[in-house]
Amino acid sequence: MREVSCNEITKVVRELFIKANYVLPCDAEELIRESVNKESDKRAAAILGRLVDNLDAARTTDVPICQDTGMAVVFAEVGQDVHIVDGLFEDAINEGVRQAYIDGYLRKSVVEEPLFERKNTGDNTPAILYTSIVEGDKIKLIVAPKGFGSENMSAIKMFTPSAKQEDIIKFVCDTVKNAGGNPCPPILVGVGIGGTFDRSAYLAKKALTRPVSERNADPRYAELEKKMFDAVNALGVGPQGFGGDTTAFAVNIEYTSTHIAGLPVAVNINCHVMRHGEAVI
Repeated sequence: MREVSCNEITKVVRELFIKANYVLPCDAEELIRESVNKESDKRAAAILGRLVDNLDAARTTDVPICQDTGMAVVFAEVGQDVHIVDGLFEDAINEGVRQAYIDGYLRKSVVEEPLFERKNTGDNTPAILYTSIVEGDKIKLIVAPKGFGSENMSAIKMFTPSAKQEDIIKFVCDTVKNAGGNPCPPILVGVGIGGTFDRSAYLAKKALTRPVSERNADPRYAELEKKMFDAVNALGVGPQGFGGDTTAFAVNIEYTSTHIAGLPVAVNINCHVMRHGEAVI
């Protein structure tokens, strides 16, 4: 049994959220930079160029890439041979988020209660935490600051098993088309297929943390990702919704088993600021 201190967990979470808000993963940044020369529409290419300028400005001036520094989402894989000491795991995660958003001068965007008073918690806690128990004696943390301009454009549909690939592709495209310029395209599209109502939504969000340069390991789903990607970009929504070839930078699908009577499909949209980071303790 290996002991891991809550203090170490807090430290890692703090560093991950600050970095994720300031610097994009290398493959995501490369996609944005490459898109400028691939875009045939002059206005769209100019907008993509401005996105590159924004990335450079964030790096050189040491400020967040986007003013909406997101709601803190954490995916944790905890080894069953880990013994967490010096406190509670969830408290350690939230303390790391609190420190990141205060010390990193990140916008605090979380309200304590969603409907009536909507009072800001002042430190961007609590985080949305998904924890799974895995083999081993390590803890893997994936953080994703999720802005709500894109989160608000997400959707879910409970298909029946008679649905065809074309039906699912149309649902994804309709979701993107209805979103228009609201999620600050070009976007990253996360698609969750299978499970239950809630599990498919979880998978769609988890899909957003997969590297944009990595396709689904199952060749059938990798091919479906390509079909969705091509169909979404054929919509012509374009950068910031002003038209062009580049509506999405990637479509990532995650899937799991489901009931014989169901076929849940969820779409979680992420803006061009494809923020996430990970570490192993």
